[in-house]
Amino acid sequence: MNLYSNKQKWKIVLLVIALIMVAASLWVSNSTVQKVSDRERLRAKQWADAIKKKAELVEFTDRAFRQLRGYERRKIKLYLDATKEISKEPENLNCFPDYHFPISIIDENKDIPVILVDDQNQISSYTNIDFDTADLRPLYPEASRKELIRKYEDSLLALTTVWEKKHVPFRIEVVKGLTMTSFYTDTKRTIQLEKERDSLITAFNSELINDSKLIPVVLMDKHKDSLISSNLPKEKTSPKNLAKTLHSLELVNEPIQISFGGDEVNLLYFDNSAELKQLQFFPYIQFLIIGLFIFIGYLLFSTFRKAEQNQVWAGMAKETAHQLGTPLSSLMAWVQLLETQDVDQSIIAEMQKDIERLDTVSQRFSKIGSETRLTQSDIRITVQAVMDYLRPRISQKVEMTAHFTNEPVMVSHNKSLMEWVMENIIRNAVDAMESKGKLDVTIKVVPERVYIEISDTGKGLLPKQFKSIFEPGYTTKKRGWGLGLSLVKRIVSEYHKGKVYVVHSEVGKGTTIRVSLPLK
Repeated sequence: MNLYSNKQKWKIVLLVIALIMVAASLWVSNSTVQKVSDRERLRAKQWADAIKKKAELVEFTDRAFRQLRGYERRKIKLYLDATKEISKEPENLNCFPDYHFPISIIDENKDIPVILVDDQNQISSYTNIDFDTADLRPLYPEASRKELIRKYEDSLLALTTVWEKKHVPFRIEVVKGLTMTSFYTDTKRTIQLEKERDSLITAFNSELINDSKLIPVVLMDKHKDSLISSNLPKEKTSPKNLAKTLHSLELVNEPIQISFGGDEVNLLYFDNSAELKQLQFFPYIQFLIIGLFIFIGYLLFSTFRKAEQNQVWAGMAKETAHQLGTPLSSLMAWVQLLETQDVDQSIIAEMQKDIERLDTVSQRFSKIGSETRLTQSDIRITVQAVMDYLRPRISQKVEMTAHFTNEPVMVSHNKSLMEWVMENIIRNAVDAMESKGKLDVTIKVVPERVYIEISDTGKGLLPKQFKSIFEPGYTTKKRGWGLGLSLVKRIVSEYHKGKVYVVHSEVGKGTTIRVSLPLK
């Protein structure tokens, strides 16, 4: 069973599930953002409709006030005509004219304030003015009544100057040679209605148009020449910065066309709220945080798993070394017995070599999990010893060649463990060649490192297998545990602070594996 392949399949399945979960989370979040965006877009349109209603309200009230003032002006004109009629001298002194109708017209004016001023700028008469000379008495306690009347008339003359700015006065010839100027102003009812209108518009502005919670909006005419309304600061909608502001808003949201009736079409520019901008980044922040937690969790579990693996490796290795100790002692005793017998000494010598080899293997296993002692020695001797041992024990059809430098290559290493590394790599290379081919072992010295390269002419590897072959449980053999090269990587990287990797490989042509060790 290929444990590594199953692990890879589970990784892919879990990755797909994680991606589906992330995609679902992003979809839900983006859907929520879109709903909030649509709601803000609707609020922006409602704001534009409010501007439209305000414009209609202002236009309607202005029209109503124009009509009311027109009515009041006609009423004043009629009042003055009636006054003029009463002021005329009767044509027939024997027949006194009927003044009932003009008097009734004059009496009917009970609300429009009027002041008549003669040619000498003296007050002739006035009506519907809420002011009396008694009001001046607290200001001028020592003044006579005549002086109070004069001050009162001075104040009325001052009023005419104010009224003249608002309403054009009438000039009438009361009698021949006598011209009067009639000044008038709005009635109390009209003034009160204006105040109520202004109060209504102010409340309308503060509650809806100037709502601080509303998103930034700018309403322009269709030609982008005239600013209709906006809730942005004045400096952003000034003539100098308006074009820049519109461009920035247009990059965020496409302007909405708002019809105010007829052919009048306006453009509504709007920005996203600060909350929506934050919400748009929330899915990615959420994904980042989740990913960070998953990554930290993976690191923790991976660390624990590796620690457990190390304990298992160390326990199995020490147990193996312990189990090998008993048969080794027995074999040594049998060899000593054979040496006293009439047995071919060459056979005994080969048996002795195998016993020494088993003893070496036992020492290797006993060192797993323990503090490894490295000694500075010639790496060429260590590698050559492995090649010499394996040469008679592998197929004679495998041509094994060493390419070493002439100078000693001093490297800090554990001789027993490094021999194990070389033996595992060479045996794997021989298996890949199916016991027939060429195997070259090369030692190169580069700045600060030494390379040991093992090249074979075997089956070769696919690029995706370059790292997989060093994983525990990975094997291409029908019978095998996939632990040899995994053990090589552990010894080289953890005990010797080096690296082992595939330098080059082609399917059907062979593979080159490099062991890189630091010189110091």
